[in-house]
Amino acid sequence: MADTRQWTRRNIVRTGAAVAAGTALAGCISDGDGGSGDGSGDGESYSVSMPPVDEVEFEGVPETWVANNGSWADMGVALGRDPPEALWMPSRYHTRYYDEVPDVSIDGGSIDALYEDGDGVDKEKFYDHDADVHVIDPNFLQNRYDGWEESDIEDVAGVGPFFGNSIFSREYDWHDDYEYLTLYEAFEKLSQVFQEEERYEAFAELHDEFQSTLEDVVPPEEERPAVAVLWPNGDGTFLPYVINEGTSFKQWRDLGVRDALAESDVEDFHSSRGQIDYETLLEVDPDVILCRGNEDASAEEFRETVVADMEADAAGGELTAVRNGDVYRGGPLYQGPITNLVVTQRAAEQVYDVDEQLFDPEAVSDIVNGDA
Repeated sequence: MADTRQWTRRNIVRTGAAVAAGTALAGCISDGDGGSGDGSGDGESYSVSMPPVDEVEFEGVPETWVANNGSWADMGVALGRDPPEALWMPSRYHTRYYDEVPDVSIDGGSIDALYEDGDGVDKEKFYDHDADVHVIDPNFLQNRYDGWEESDIEDVAGVGPFFGNSIFSREYDWHDDYEYLTLYEAFEKLSQVFQEEERYEAFAELHDEFQSTLEDVVPPEEERPAVAVLWPNGDGTFLPYVINEGTSFKQWRDLGVRDALAESDVEDFHSSRGQIDYETLLEVDPDVILCRGNEDASAEEFRETVVADMEADAAGGELTAVRNGDVYRGGPLYQGPITNLVVTQRAAEQVYDVDEQLFDPEAVSDIVNGDA
């Protein structure tokens, strides 16, 4: 990593000592050998460990929280919690997915935005929310937004500890020094923070059953389509996303599709920050085009806007996926356990013409609402 220091366990330990000396918190940072309580939320402390901050000690179950993105927000909802008070960009937390699950509804409009166009992320926002825990990778803050220094992380950790790992992508160089987590590994860690391990276990069992069902849906490898995941800019250019082990591609990995971009010379957007045009896309010519950035649009709205624009373009209209009607919404950047079930169901319908329900929405509702 270039000029920005990694946020490490040593930094967290030092911050924890300063905080413990002068502040009473619902959650505080441990010195590494803190004990674990019984999880009853009655005042006994317990600790949870996750890279990069490692061990964090909580004096009680956090009540107020803010989070990085919709992946963590969805995990919290799955664990029966209220959504976080603030997210980086609430517009990318697509709560309409909950329409597919009975008796689960979230008011996304009540979530504050930490990020403001042109101003980045103002540290004062964190003080405004006075959260018991910040479910955010501190290295993401320092490496993705100008103006954040190690001292700023320490200041905010004095309000409530950081506990997060950037799991949605695997293409950030600054993340190479510590472990990535899968969706369910991260979900389990958050369940321990909120002392909701039983809900996690119920979801994990449901997810295992879902994976078994998918095995019967995925065709032999030679029959699977080559797909391209793109973010349309609206001007005939696209941000290319190579499918990797990040959580934002989980549905496509689980469905075993081929990645047309990975088979080409096109570089992933997260690593190159580059874009491609129709001419380059024609050289790749994927069987299926999956467009990000349109998750708030219905399928019909998507066809009338993005797909119509591609059909109207001289080069775009020549693409195999456009000619065959195989251009779809490609899923969100951020997905948690509920979102993943919903978007994987939709993805199976898109690429494999599945017409049966692959998971039980009522079972999801029962877990979220504590009726399982």
